[in-house]
Amino acid sequence: MKGYRKYFAKKALWFVVTFAAAVVLNFLLPRLMPNDPVAAITAKSARGISETWAIRAMYERYAQEFGTDKPLLEQFFLFVKNAVRGDFGVSFSQYPRTVANIVSSAVLWTVGLQFPAIIVGWLLGNILGALAAYIRKGFDKVIMPASLFLSSVPAFGIAITLLTVFAVNLKIAPISGGYGYDLIPHFSWKFIKSIIDHYQLPFWSIVVMAIGGQAIGMRSMSIYELNADYVKYSRFLGIKDRKIVRYVFRNAMLPQITGLAMSIGTMVSGALVAEIIFAYPGLGTILMRGIMQGDYPLISTVTLLITAMVLLSVFLLDIVCGLIDPRVKAAQYD
Repeated sequence: MKGYRKYFAKKALWFVVTFAAAVVLNFLLPRLMPNDPVAAITAKSARGISETWAIRAMYERYAQEFGTDKPLLEQFFLFVKNAVRGDFGVSFSQYPRTVANIVSSAVLWTVGLQFPAIIVGWLLGNILGALAAYIRKGFDKVIMPASLFLSSVPAFGIAITLLTVFAVNLKIAPISGGYGYDLIPHFSWKFIKSIIDHYQLPFWSIVVMAIGGQAIGMRSMSIYELNADYVKYSRFLGIKDRKIVRYVFRNAMLPQITGLAMSIGTMVSGALVAEIIFAYPGLGTILMRGIMQGDYPLISTVTLLITAMVLLSVFLLDIVCGLIDPRVKAAQYD
């Protein structure tokens, strides 16, 4: 128990230090961008106004409202203070809408897209990997090269291929968006059907990307388990192969479950590429727009959310693994 407390304390310290560094970087890096978003907002609001003093007064009012007229260090402490209370300020690009409102609506789209895609990709990949390891011969010669190919193709490559084939050439799927641009969100079959139609391409791009890596991992673990001594001994005793295989794939599944937990923890960052390619209204799309328009509060909030989820998932996974398997904990002190 004492050893586990040390292990937990070490992981907790690592989490706190890393998160603190992430907060500093998430605040600082967007503000090093060369563009001035306050000037952009002033230019939009000052259309038709020719008086220089009025434009200047408008700029100073926006700078005061957004806090950009304060020293950078003071802005940082104000950012941390407000973030603790859940107040991330007002968006520059979607003024006067708050950042919390923008992010909260986008998170639902991202989770709704990524979580089912992770589960489906994980299930299909593990089933194909297990079958490839058990059947071998011709089935493995097809699954293994296909899995290696899919795992090596970048996420944007798969997304662009699906977009070109099914949306541009075959015209059987919408090109972009989360629903038809001519629709107003409301509960009706027409709106739900539009959401489902726009959901297909980004969903399958994430699934296809996940299948390759999962199949390779499951195949390798299954082959290792099938060649283990307990399998050979069980077969020597005359135990039916069906019963042996059940235990083999159960053991092979343990590392895959760890990978699934990690994928779920990092789901917010995993869908960014697919969302940007398909202009899906999730975190990826609003982050891209925030970067293009120099929206400091929006960029800092989205990247901080992604960083927090990744760090938290790694931290919880380390703690659970150390609790279940003492060898993980012991390895930290070798």
